[in-house]
Amino acid sequence: MEIQVKIDPTCREPKVLVCAHAMTDEVQAILQALAQAPPQLLPGFREGTLELLEPQDLLRVYAAGGKVFAVTPAGEFQLRLRLYEAEARLDKTVFVRISHSEIINLRKAKAFDLRLSGTISVRLADGSVSYVSRRYVARIKQLLGV
Repeated sequence: MEIQVKIDPTCREPKVLVCAHAMTDEVQAILQALAQAPPQLLPGFREGTLELLEPQDLLRVYAAGGKVFAVTPAGEFQLRLRLYEAEARLDKTVFVRISHSEIINLRKAKAFDLRLSGTISVRLADGSVSYVSRRYVARIKQLLGV
């Protein structure tokens, strides 16, 4: 893929032109990436204080006991969102659901253990381990190209 940038002082707003011989998966991915809105901050609560969480800092988001939590290197925060609402705010190419109650940041996943029968063990950057439920194993394997 060739990338060119042309600086034109007369240009009023940025313009992107994609030239290709056909509509390929690569072109589709480029168009989807350009069309996506920038990731939104997530409001996280801890000890009565609101902190705005950057999506790239998240290790995982999970639901437990009727509440939703976000885990970052700075600690665990409660979200006042449902899990599907948090998922909608996150970049679909980076965050993936691994079970009914958990979403992980693929960029923070350090290792995937495929030896377990019917499931996958995921070790995250902070050393914690999560498990892909059987329902999501095929999707994760497809994402990983295995």
